[in-house]
Amino acid sequence: MAQLEGYYFSAALSCTFLVSCLLFSAFSWALREPYMDEIFHLPQAQRYCEGHLSLSQWDPMITTLPGLYLLSVGVVKPASWIFGWSEHIVCSIGMLRFVNLLFSVGNFYLLYLLFSQENPVNVNLSSISHTLFFQLPLLYRID
Repeated sequence: MAQLEGYYFSAALSCTFLVSCLLFSAFSWALREPYMDEIFHLPQAQRYCEGHLSLSQWDPMITTLPGLYLLSVGVVKPASWIFGWSEHIVCSIGMLRFVNLLFSVGNFYLLYLLFSQENPVNVNLSSISHTLFFQLPLLYRID
């Protein structure tokens, strides 16, 4: 049964990633300019991406901690070195939005682990179904 659980989880994770990619593509195609609170967050993330990490560069309209910006830079900067992409591509709206897509896949895995820990004796399809149920609202988060 444990082997089937791995197959079910892989299938659910793959489907979640596929749906996330489709939603990402649709949103990116429709919304080429910053949307809602991206007006504040994208310029801040782009400043971090360019290496301007000082508090004097911080937008006072942002009330969240800079963790996501730092993690985004930690993802996109190595990609720029590996693939030879320019700063314009790496710090673009699409690339920074794509980082959120990657985090949604990570959230899926973390939720699965949480639900598996909740009921460790009977780790089965119910853990995956709970994970999918709670992951769906996270797929629609754009920023």
